[in-house]
This record gives sequence, C-alpha cells and structure tokens, in this order.
Amino acid sequence: MTGQPPVVVAVAITGSVPRKRDNPAVPITVAEQIESTQAAFEAGAALAHIHVRNDDETPSSDPDKFAAVQAGLRKHCPGMIVQFSTGGRGRDPASRGLSLQHRPDMASLSTGSVNFPTIVYENHTTLVTDLAGQMQRYGVRPEIEIFDLSHLHGAKRLVELGLMDARPHVQFVMGVQNALPAQEHLLDLLLGELRRLLPQATWTAAGIGREQARVMEWALARGADAVRTGLEDNIRITRERLA
Repeated sequence: MTGQPPVVVAVAITGSVPRKRDNPAVPITVAEQIESTQAAFEAGAALAHIHVRNDDETPSSDPDKFAAVQAGLRKHCPGMIVQFSTGGRGRDPASRGLSLQHRPDMASLSTGSVNFPTIVYENHTTLVTDLAGQMQRYGVRPEIEIFDLSHLHGAKRLVELGLMDARPHVQFVMGVQNALPAQEHLLDLLLGELRRLLPQATWTAAGIGREQARVMEWALARGADAVRTGLEDNIRITRERLA
C-alpha cells in the first residue's frame, strides 16, 4: 500500500444488536463506550461511530447519552472524529435525529429502506429528507449508508434537492442478510455508480460478521478513504474466538 494516501480507521464500538451475552466486551454504558473508544483511539482509530443503549441494552435515541459520550471523547480522544448514528434497529423513527442538536462532526444517514433478518429497516423519503435537513442545519457531515444500489440514487436526490453537498462520505454495507451480499464484483459495480453519480464523494466499505476482513481488503485494494472495524460489525475473530 506504499504511496497511497492515509486511510481513516473508523471504529464502530457498540451498534444496536450485540449484547453482553454475545460478547462481554461489548460496551453498553456511557463510561464503557468512552473507555473502549479511547483504547481504539490510542491504537490508531481516528473516527468513532456511536450508538447508545438503554440500561437493558436495547437501542436508545436519548440525546443526553449521545452528548455524554461525545463529551468524553472530546476530553479523552482529542481530534477524533465523532459520528452519531441516526439509524439502528429498535429506535422510534421520529426520535432518530434528536442527537443532531449536539452537532457531532458526522452522522450516518440511510437513504432507503431494507429488509433486515428480523425487521424492515424503514427509511421512507420524508424521514430521510428530514434527517438530511437537520444535518445541514446543524453543520453535520453525513455518511451515507448504502445497503442497496438504489440508495446511491437516493443520495444523489438529496444533492439535487439542495439538502446535501456533492461531497458526502459513502459507506457500502456488505454481508447483511437480505441486503448487499459480500461479493467483490458487486463492490466494483457500486463504485462505478458512485463515481458516475457523486464523483467527489469519499467512500469506505464495511463487511458484517465473518465478511469484515475480506471486505476491508477489497476496499483497501480499490483506494478506499476509510476502513471500519469494531464490535458493531463483528464480535468474533474466528468462529471459536471472541474479539
């Protein structure tokens, strides 16, 4: 990889799915999230993707918890990019943008709905445009989450509506059951469409579960601007060994 520009390492420390019973290392409380992110920061991570949880470990939209995590990262991880999630399973769509008032550096934005294994991850047009408008109002750079080719066209539509500039950061999410399979030729297809629709965008690709390392390798080989790791996407190093 010699001669390539630096690559941002993003860490997705918690997500909305893994529980302590799945892997005791999953950080749930605000204090655990700050501690885990600081460890990743000291190991070289430059961007933190944040979900927060309720006391029973279910996904939360509590803006105060997002603010508390952000305050801890500002203190203990100076210069780290803070990215809030506006997605996730089990969250009331009407509350998914409440954290944006705290003006994180970035926030995730899914531009279309997708079938997850147990639910429909709903991102209807009104919700997407509302979240994009809030990000614009608060000066938050979106990371567009792509679970389907049509979601790229949804991102282009936001640019055409004036709700997003033409330089978003785009993440291709591969390996979620019922969504984009982790297949190398599909990444090439998506990249071709990205360069046609949003040629100024930066990009990364995230592999879920056992696909994490493979998708990361494909992304790096194609000049990705960032890579993503963390327990949100994969709780195991091998089938027998927890991360």
